[in-house]
Amino acid sequence: MLSKRQASRVLAIAAAFTLASCGGYDNSALGVAVVGEPDDLFVKGAGLTAGAVLVRASTVEGLVAFDDAGRVIPALADRWIVTDDGQSYIFRLREGNWSSGEPITADSARRAINTALKGLDDSPLAHDLSGIDEVRAMAGRVIEIRLNRPMPYLLQLLAQPELGLYRKGEGTGPMSVTRTGNTAALSAIDPAKLGMAPIENWAERTRPVHLRALPGPQAVAAFNDGSVDLVLGGRIQDFFLTRSVGILRGTIQLDPVVGLFGLHVMNDKGFLAEPANREALAMAVDRDGLISPFGVGGWAATTRLVTPSLDGDLGTIGERWGGQTLEERRAVAAARVRAWSGAGAAAPVAGGQEPSPRPDGPRVRLRVRLPEGAGSVTLFTRLAADFAAIGVGLDRTTDADMADLELIDDVASYPRAAWYLNRLSCHAGTGLCSQEADARVTEAAAAATPAERAALLTEAEAELTGANVFIPFGTPIRWSLVRGSVNGFSVNPWGWHPLMPLAWLPK
Repeated sequence: MLSKRQASRVLAIAAAFTLASCGGYDNSALGVAVVGEPDDLFVKGAGLTAGAVLVRASTVEGLVAFDDAGRVIPALADRWIVTDDGQSYIFRLREGNWSSGEPITADSARRAINTALKGLDDSPLAHDLSGIDEVRAMAGRVIEIRLNRPMPYLLQLLAQPELGLYRKGEGTGPMSVTRTGNTAALSAIDPAKLGMAPIENWAERTRPVHLRALPGPQAVAAFNDGSVDLVLGGRIQDFFLTRSVGILRGTIQLDPVVGLFGLHVMNDKGFLAEPANREALAMAVDRDGLISPFGVGGWAATTRLVTPSLDGDLGTIGERWGGQTLEERRAVAAARVRAWSGAGAAAPVAGGQEPSPRPDGPRVRLRVRLPEGAGSVTLFTRLAADFAAIGVGLDRTTDADMADLELIDDVASYPRAAWYLNRLSCHAGTGLCSQEADARVTEAAAAATPAERAALLTEAEAELTGANVFIPFGTPIRWSLVRGSVNGFSVNPWGWHPLMPLAWLPK
């Protein structure tokens, strides 16, 4: 008997097939562009690009996956249960084969999961998954993931592309890929080829997806000239390009994501050695003014490291400097700049240098690394004006080793404080961090109750906030361009847009 989840999936697919078969729809390839460099689609290993992540998620299934609305759906596992204590997830694997032709078994899936987990090394995602204690093969096609603490967002983590499962170096769909130049041609795999129940006229019910990675200007140009019907992966640096899209209203789609968007302090040299000086930079930023030129409706500014009001937020950490106006904050910040430079005028200096007397110019000069694009030019102009108001000069650099500050623009995989703290941890290996904050996160992982865990994560956020290693602006901006004829696309909180839903024939 089918579970409710299975039944819903079958009905949805059947409905799509019925519409497709009775309308005689065109099954020519759908053109999709993802913002990136042309070779990005075929990068392998750690640190996958946005395009390579799309290809991997399409060709290497995990236990579960995301649908176009960001909901967790069955993949290699067709059903699951969670025990009452939240510390055991039991999955029943679907009937069928790996791409090698071998049957999918509990033991082979267990080995594939352990290999995927080991491949995460010491990455932030590995720390997100640190609550996994053991993966056990049970009877037949049943496996159990045992946890040492409840992980309410385990399914969202298991749906991440990095948790796709390989067998003998190959994925198991749901799509296959061939490379033609810089284009990834993806086709939905007939279920019968994977040992599942055949579906009549499969080839007539799906269409190929041709994916290209293009720099922002070229991706938008391809959309405008009709070469592609969908552009994915848009960020703030290319947002102004959307103004050239003079088509129907609603073509530009914004995902309601949360995550990290701000400047990471990369070193503790010179002016940046003191947390109070690093705080001065955060105090100087006019967050609403920073984003106002973009005209993004619903954008939320914050001075917190963790997006407010997430699950588990105790509400004890509020916005910083709430009793001060921007002008008052800048007055305090400017006084710190003057105090560091000897209370008198000083020559412009970089973060790692000592000030020297000179009657004009900013007292401190820093270098920031931003991505290329017109949006970054606007960000830089606004930031430079904000910092100039407190006596700090700002230059741009493309050299990561020379940067004092670097833009972090990352969407959260799950809406919990731990995600933010893991990405700003010392384990992440980029920029300044706080060993004290990391210690609280480690203690939280071993906490006996959810309340104790939330309290420790709140302490960790307070420690990291006091260290002033990150200057938050607000929520990230993610946009897509969507032709009206495209089905299988929905905005969602993860900013994740899988390709398989796009392969069903449109209405």
